[in-house]
Amino acid sequence: MASPRTITIVALSFALGLFFVFMGTIKLTPRLSKDAYSEMKRAYKSYAKALPGLKRMGISSVLLRKIIGSLEVGCGVVLTLVPGRPKDVANFLLLLVMLAVLFFHQLVGDPLKRYAHALVFGILLTCRLLIARQSEDRPEREESREEHINAQENNKVKQS
Repeated sequence: MASPRTITIVALSFALGLFFVFMGTIKLTPRLSKDAYSEMKRAYKSYAKALPGLKRMGISSVLLRKIIGSLEVGCGVVLTLVPGRPKDVANFLLLLVMLAVLFFHQLVGDPLKRYAHALVFGILLTCRLLIARQSEDRPEREESREEHINAQENNKVKQS
């Protein structure tokens, strides 16, 4: 039977992956929801206006929205379907995207209810990453602890 840690990581990966595929798709196409797509277009226009440096670098609001949407879809697919280390990389990239989105919302002065989802999903991504990393680190610590104990016992034998 799978450990609770494994079940938690799998459940978080699957749920977060589906959420980001959905949200990224809304940013890229009006097929799922025309209202949500229109709202995303409006929001990203305000983000681009608040960051004039983006325009100087040649990044329009449309390009910014498509970059973030594509990252969300790609990383969401990885979180949902791909096993192993790539999930942690996708998790980290999505965490960076969430930090950028929080920054954008703060920059334009949005109220908390407009960016609460980014805050919650950023926390969930952080938890998933911490749990995944913790499960990998634990066996190494136990092995190094055993090696340390063995070394101490060998020193005691040599001293007597």
